[in-house]
Amino acid sequence: MNPGRLRHRIDIYGKIEIENELGEVDYIDSKIKTIWATIIPQTASLQRGQVETILSNTTHKIIVRYSAGKDITQDMYIIFRGKRFDIKYILNPYFKNSFLEIFCEEVIE
Repeated sequence: MNPGRLRHRIDIYGKIEIENELGEVDYIDSKIKTIWATIIPQTASLQRGQVETILSNTTHKIIVRYSAGKDITQDMYIIFRGKRFDIKYILNPYFKNSFLEIFCEEVIE
């Protein structure tokens, strides 16, 4: 893949450990890092719910450099232009350690 195609800046969010005022360990969502990526829409579907609500199931493939994304896990999520993408699974194509393919589902609020 041409590295020049990594033209989107994405923010990686995850849970970080903090200590609250009672001295207990607590977890909060916080931005971990910002990296360059390519975002490719894959599929989408609309479903009608109760009371005329429409649910969207949109999936995307996000490609990042291996060195920038090797510490990304499935319990993290991605924010791009104010939209949240929940990580479903992460692939290292052909185990080359050059790029990671992160398959996500866009969260519609």
